[in-house]
Amino acid sequence: MANLSQPEATNIAAGQNPPPEQHDHLDDHAFSFSPITLKKLPHLSDYLQDLQPACPNPLDHNSFFHPSDGFYVNTSDVVLRQVACRLSPSGTIASPSHHLAYIRAGPRKQIFFDHCATRAAIVTCGGLCPGMNTVIRELVVGLWDLYGVRQIYGIKAGYRGFYSIHPLELNPKMVHNWHRRGGTVLETSRGGFDLTKIVDAIENHGFNQVYIIGGDGTMRGAVKIFEEVRRRKLKVGVTGIPKTVDNDVGIIDRSFGFQTAVEMAEQAIHAAHVEAESALNGVGLVKLMGRSTGHIALHATLSSRDVDCCLIPETEFYLEGKGGLLEFLEQRLKERGHAVVVVAEGAGQDLIPRSTAQKEERDESGNMVFLDVGAWLKTELKKWWDREHPHELFTVKYIDPTYMIRAVPANATDNLYCTLVAHSAIHGLMAGYTGFVTGPINGNHAYIPLADVAQAKNEVNIKDHKWEWVRSITNQPDFVKSKQNSV
Repeated sequence: MANLSQPEATNIAAGQNPPPEQHDHLDDHAFSFSPITLKKLPHLSDYLQDLQPACPNPLDHNSFFHPSDGFYVNTSDVVLRQVACRLSPSGTIASPSHHLAYIRAGPRKQIFFDHCATRAAIVTCGGLCPGMNTVIRELVVGLWDLYGVRQIYGIKAGYRGFYSIHPLELNPKMVHNWHRRGGTVLETSRGGFDLTKIVDAIENHGFNQVYIIGGDGTMRGAVKIFEEVRRRKLKVGVTGIPKTVDNDVGIIDRSFGFQTAVEMAEQAIHAAHVEAESALNGVGLVKLMGRSTGHIALHATLSSRDVDCCLIPETEFYLEGKGGLLEFLEQRLKERGHAVVVVAEGAGQDLIPRSTAQKEERDESGNMVFLDVGAWLKTELKKWWDREHPHELFTVKYIDPTYMIRAVPANATDNLYCTLVAHSAIHGLMAGYTGFVTGPINGNHAYIPLADVAQAKNEVNIKDHKWEWVRSITNQPDFVKSKQNSV
């Protein structure tokens, strides 16, 4: 823990409030930092007494790198979790009361793995996401070119591939064009997590670096693998690379593939708008990915400007009655003759009738199987119009671009992100860190304990200005307030 302060740089006497006119114009040096708590990151030396001494980083002799002062990251380089804060009138930080910091990602001057003895395994788990092949490619190329590792293997078909399929040997020539392909060449699957079999396979194959690419469920599995490896006292570094097109992984700024998904989602919204605008009383209905969070729907709505109503899992909505969705669409159709509705897949699940069996149904990852809110909403809209306007034309064009979005290659921004996150993961494992996730925090890549990321969620903050911005663009009702007012 560190306590940083600059009390001498202020022109405000200690214990004295500044004049009112200074509240909004505090001198940029007139503040003191709250205590900073550095999150401890697991290291192989924590449990391996016979860990070989650190050796110089081979980047010292890499013809493409010329390490100078500041090139290597050291233990005093950290990334703050929160950079925005509120100053009290006295110039001290009023909120938050303390700051979390994470170890900054990047190459270290000393490493703990000999390139000749390093055997790396790369696995992709869960659903597809733009950029998966880019991450694989950059892991292979980074290990090969930066650290001279020649034993790199792909684990096929997700977690079950560790113990059921022979590993695929990888090299830069093989993966050269993988970043131009959607999906994952290594193939993926859900479920298949058998901890004992997986760690046995890691040990039997002699892997000492494991790179796990997946979503929140995969990260929870990675935590268990790391803990079992540590329990067995194996010299195996384990790192997770968050993959979730929904952008629902917490702590990090965003996960790879998200910006590509928003870009593709906007195209679907444009198509729905064209269909709706070309019909009499036309409604374009677009269902986007987002089981527990509505980030794709929110950002695509903001990008498009053609959406009349955006429905996300973080907010309730209702159909009938004053202030409901149907009343709102009725007014929009009268005013404009068309409307566009965007709904995240996890929104409105409590409104859809379910059988007892459907309530208990789970997928292979243990998640509740969601019903198709888009198809249900389309049916409800048609029922409503037939009931209220039986002799008038009405069209609902329903677009579900889910699999089109998941399957595309990453765009340029996400490709760059994938390179940075892959190289950061390599640098971290080479430095002896383990049980961590790498990702950007406030624009700077950091190493975060796996357990923290596995538990954290990144939900849309409906009190944030972004959600208010959505409502100001769409002019949609605040369903919660409207519902309370109608009771």
